[in-house]
Amino acid sequence: MFDKLLFPTDGSDGAAAVFDHVLALANAHDATVHVVNVADTTRESVTTIRGRVVDALERAGAETVQRAATRASERGVPTVTEVLQGEPYRTIVDYADTYDIDLVVMPTHGRRGLERFLLGSTTERVVRRAETPVLTIRPDDDVSVRYPYRTVLVPTDGSDTAATALDVGIDVATAAAAAVHLLSVVDVTSLGVDVRADIQAAALEDGAHDVVDAAAERANAAGIDSTTAVEFGGSVPAVVRSYITDNDVDLVVVGTHGRTGFDRYVLGSVAEALVRTAPVPVLTVRGPTTS
Repeated sequence: MFDKLLFPTDGSDGAAAVFDHVLALANAHDATVHVVNVADTTRESVTTIRGRVVDALERAGAETVQRAATRASERGVPTVTEVLQGEPYRTIVDYADTYDIDLVVMPTHGRRGLERFLLGSTTERVVRRAETPVLTIRPDDDVSVRYPYRTVLVPTDGSDTAATALDVGIDVATAAAAAVHLLSVVDVTSLGVDVRADIQAAALEDGAHDVVDAAAERANAAGIDSTTAVEFGGSVPAVVRSYITDNDVDLVVVGTHGRTGFDRYVLGSVAEALVRTAPVPVLTVRGPTTS
């Protein structure tokens, strides 16, 4: 499923922590890991004093990717290493497209302060723009990272992107022999307090059940038995996080774009919120925006 993994790294502790998961995935899929360091040449300090600063960034980047390649070699994982110049998120997205990468794996944040030059907001930009699926992991103490995955959660709103995410989730679950949970969350914040709210809530609940039932049929056609759930809440990311905890979920697979308008109740900005806050890795999948 994943033959080529891309791991952008700035050499931070956060990136080093995530790399263990990259190597576990690579071993499971017999994949090659492309280890890339991007020297951010868009910063004013770099463009002002170009030569020596860029050389220093490239030397530091070469050391960073070499350390990663050595760790990978110890685990029997083949690597390709690159030190590149440019705007980090554009460089990462372009690299993934150029080399037909199957999965980009990134921590959600890296170094702090002035030396933070790759991760953090760059990760969110890659999530928004990459055609390639992106696996993000918060390198924090409250995050559980396990492989093989035992339980994969796919939140769905019935959009085309959700269907694409479900297909990826099914493939990941099949490779890891994991259980699949399908969750549809009804955002009640748009409902009023009059009698019509009950009618609207009932209609939304019926629609949500239709969504997860259709997703379950799709999973069943792929040979996967799934668990379905419909939940109400005022914060969709909070509901998803609670479901993760209550059901011992190891991975969330979610589309980066969902429905628009009044019936949009799971994807889109929710995916970015989960990237920033989920207590487990989040695999984001890009697809067409529907309305």
